[in-house]
Amino acid sequence: MSVVGDGMPWVPGNRWDLVSERHPEPARVTVVVTHYAQPAELARTLAALERQDHPRDLLEIVVADDGSPEPPVVPPGVRLVRQEDRGFRAAAARNLGASVATGEVLCFLDADTAPEPAYVRRISRLPALLPEAVTVGRRRHADLASAPVDAPVEDAGPRHELTEPAWLRDAYARSANLLHADDRSYRYVISAVLACSGSFFAEVGGFDESFSSYGGEDWEWAHRAWQAGATLAHVPDAVAWHDGPDWAGRSHADRAAEGNRQAMQLAALIPVEGSRGRGLLPVTPDLAFHLPGGVDAAPAFVSADSLLAAFPHAAIVMDAVPDIVALRTDPRVGERPMDARVTVHLDAAVVVLDAEALRSALADLTTAPIGRIVLETEEGERVGMAESRRFRLRSRRWNSTDVAEERTERVNGLHRLGSAPQVEAWVGGWGGVERLV
Repeated sequence: MSVVGDGMPWVPGNRWDLVSERHPEPARVTVVVTHYAQPAELARTLAALERQDHPRDLLEIVVADDGSPEPPVVPPGVRLVRQEDRGFRAAAARNLGASVATGEVLCFLDADTAPEPAYVRRISRLPALLPEAVTVGRRRHADLASAPVDAPVEDAGPRHELTEPAWLRDAYARSANLLHADDRSYRYVISAVLACSGSFFAEVGGFDESFSSYGGEDWEWAHRAWQAGATLAHVPDAVAWHDGPDWAGRSHADRAAEGNRQAMQLAALIPVEGSRGRGLLPVTPDLAFHLPGGVDAAPAFVSADSLLAAFPHAAIVMDAVPDIVALRTDPRVGERPMDARVTVHLDAAVVVLDAEALRSALADLTTAPIGRIVLETEEGERVGMAESRRFRLRSRRWNSTDVAEERTERVNGLHRLGSAPQVEAWVGGWGGVERLV
């Protein structure tokens, strides 16, 4: 197993703990501070950045202003970039700040989130070691309105502390600070205390600028980053203080309206179960089955029908869709390859008689350790291979399949179809498996 220090800049799965004791030479870090009409909060955050223990000659500070009515005042040595005011566009402002950054590591902060002196050094350690690392600091909350803007935040914060969000604290505890991350761990990545390498940010692409009101753009980006192979880590000793309460401290009406808006927008973009709609199709399928070429009409029909009955949100990809109305008119069946979260390359047409068994087998691909699963019928015959997008992109990036584990699963109720299955028996639900294989 190769890790950083052995000539490989990656760790298998999400195992950032393998390099928890390694400390690289300090990297050049660009801190992008997103701002809109918060002069006092910005002054406090910039004062806190001046007190960082990261080498000052390796620290670049960029204030990305989202069209404030009055241009913010920044001290010498801090770069200011601005965009016109077209409503809430924090995603675009962060992208603007990142576009002028010269650091190897990008550190995103909001103007109302002031870091303690060790923040930059601690949150940038993993991205400096692992280009795929995405780190999230600990955002604590305080009512800092009465504190002088130049007061050390590590003193002022605890004196005026507000309730820390239990849902986030508990999630980090359950996942061992995201060591045991999965496809839904994007929910614990907060752009106000986020860091990653500049190269990985460019590869993943910036924040989605279609998000034009508070929240959601960080979760969409984190999901995209995880799918691209991000190593997620929470760094609890990288502390920054947010001036004001958590989301839970807002009025019920505000939380409900914003929560609904975010959930509906993310449902189309994040197809993972628990995030997507329960019936509506997402933009990109979560799961795609690729049937091999040369499959006759009857086995193609039964195979596609049984797979979609088991996985209604899935897509079926064929080299050439047979001229069957039921296949030609279903929007989930087509000839265009799909960049799904999980892709199953079938060696032959199959029928699924126990949907839960196949769901259980493929569920292992939601976590970081498993990247590829060889599928066998209940008789022990190989019929395909399933792999996650995350595994595919990481193995391509590092030219190694050691980035995740591979296993073989014998799946009850999964059978290879014969060349002439009885379609009437299949759709009618009568007869046994012998009529199909």
